[in-house]
Amino acid sequence: MDVFSHITLTDVHNDLIRNIISLRASEDLFDDLTDDPDERELAQQVESDAKPCPYKSHTPEIHRPFEESVWFNAIAWPFRNWRISRFSDGSFGVWYGSDTVETTAYEAAHHWYHGLLADAGFESERVVVERRLYRVQCDAALLDLRHLLDDYPLIIHANDYSFTQSIGSKAHHEGHPGLVTASVRHEDGNLYAVLNPNVLSNPRHHSYLTYILEGNRIVVERKPGEVWLEIAL
Repeated sequence: MDVFSHITLTDVHNDLIRNIISLRASEDLFDDLTDDPDERELAQQVESDAKPCPYKSHTPEIHRPFEESVWFNAIAWPFRNWRISRFSDGSFGVWYGSDTVETTAYEAAHHWYHGLLADAGFESERVVVERRLYRVQCDAALLDLRHLLDDYPLIIHANDYSFTQSIGSKAHHEGHPGLVTASVRHEDGNLYAVLNPNVLSNPRHHSYLTYILEGNRIVVERKPGEVWLEIAL
């Protein structure tokens, strides 16, 4: 591809923000089965024992199960659950993150609405969802597409991903750790597409957001009941 002859590298050594659907407070998923707290605890233990362990620590005496859960949610999930996206045709996983909370809020709002609610026919309903943000350390030399946008506008096309999927497929095949480009959903923001989970580490809780679909906008709250952003659809 001709575009690869013009790509440069950017050396990234900082935290990126990962935005996923979650809950501000955990729910007891077995409370409708029994009123006995001992029986609910047993059910939770059986569920935990039945789940495959997604992470093997080199220092198991230090790491705890909750750390494995954070690692899986913040890093491993997209590499285990492949989906079609801007830089993937669905044949491999891509981890997406942003360098600011505001950018990830806009990016996630778009994909929540267009990739989930609209497909399910809920775009006319009032819908509330809670999301959890993680900070994840990224250490990699990423392919930088940001200076190519004038010559290759399809890199930031709002809906047509065919060109960027071809870039992502070539980068994945050749073993590049990832790419960075301008965010399509948030002006002046950056989108990071990581292809190799080994360049990501140290996932930590950052904050929660609440998204509320109301008519032709998504209201975003950082604190419950306090509007932080209003994103037009």
